[in-house]
Amino acid sequence: MRTAIVLFTRDLRVHDQPALAAACANAERVVPLFVLDPALAGRSPNRDRFLVQSLADLRESLRGRGGDLILRHGDPVAETIRLAGETGAEGIAVSADVSRYARRREIRLRAEADRHRLSLRLFPGLTVVDPGAVTPAGGDHYKVFTPYFRAWSTGEWRAEVATPRSVPLPSGIAVGRLPALPAGESPHAAAGGETAGRRLLRGWLGGIDRYDDIHDDLAADATSRLSPYLRFGCVSPLAVARAAGDRAGPFVRQLCWRDFHHQVAYAFPDLSTVAYRPTATEEWRYDADALAAWQEGRTGVPVVDAGMRQLRAEGWMHNRARLITAGFLTKQLGLDWRRGVEWFHRWLLDGDVANNSGNWQWVAGTGNDTKPYRRFNPVRQAHRFDPAGDYVRRWIPELESIPDGSIHEPWLRNETLPYPPPISA
Repeated sequence: MRTAIVLFTRDLRVHDQPALAAACANAERVVPLFVLDPALAGRSPNRDRFLVQSLADLRESLRGRGGDLILRHGDPVAETIRLAGETGAEGIAVSADVSRYARRREIRLRAEADRHRLSLRLFPGLTVVDPGAVTPAGGDHYKVFTPYFRAWSTGEWRAEVATPRSVPLPSGIAVGRLPALPAGESPHAAAGGETAGRRLLRGWLGGIDRYDDIHDDLAADATSRLSPYLRFGCVSPLAVARAAGDRAGPFVRQLCWRDFHHQVAYAFPDLSTVAYRPTATEEWRYDADALAAWQEGRTGVPVVDAGMRQLRAEGWMHNRARLITAGFLTKQLGLDWRRGVEWFHRWLLDGDVANNSGNWQWVAGTGNDTKPYRRFNPVRQAHRFDPAGDYVRRWIPELESIPDGSIHEPWLRNETLPYPPPISA
């Protein structure tokens, strides 16, 4: 093949990038392309900022290999076909994805590629194991995590692909300018890009042996924080899993949860809006004041408010805090999980359809949890995972004078504290 286009989507890296590697191995010239789709812009200022930073880093990596990142604005299908005509490309390579939007884009792209006599190849790379590669007997996807984990961890994984040494870009292409860096909403949000993600991964691997002991410790903040880089494909999920080692280990198990939700979303594209479990009882109440208090971190329940304030400040939240805050909204306040999906999707750097929606449904009891009536008592959770109250003090300075774990006790709420009393349903 003389010329191939690599359409980047959620795979913004050069290491273990199967679509890019295949194009570089089989075509004389390679055109890396990213299309800034106005249909996706503005949903999360935090992710918009992370995206632009990741694109800038990807462009530098490609330029270091003799190529460049071609940027276009508009409909990804139309812009890809247009660029194919401009460059004389014969084929298009793209990573397969699972969301309804991505699947529709793939269908339209295939139809247009066929119409213009272009080959279209889909590649893995967004998960450790492809969503359709591990299936139960008589079904298209696993509905329960544990049997999926057994099959996932013992099955065959693809080999990592080598990073291309050169990306031979055709001459005469207008590369396009990066957008101005958006402001974002979270002042302490992580910076995007493969360089930052791989640096974080290298540092994290040095302490991975302690993960099982401290990953739930809210104050220790000892999780990997790789989720935004996995969401944008700045690091390869497969490379992360292989580097972590033990397939049955607790950290790799978390990567399996990510794959699990992707295969659920692939089979059930309405995961963001429709209860996955058809027998789920959905008797949610409407309370705009309670929802606003939860969103703003002023419920009067310290560990909940600390998590919600961390979300706003960093565009990220500790996983244990996510369980506590989601459980409080749905099981304590009785508010619809969809409002939680929307709020997290606005703020989270790692917000995506599969994991954000899948985790919310799991907590709400409408999804894949085998114990749908499970509750997370926030006070008990706080005493267990923030026993000295350090996580709460970090994010709620109004309570910094309260000693030790007594910061979690509701009886301490009084009029002398600049902090609201606990709300309830």
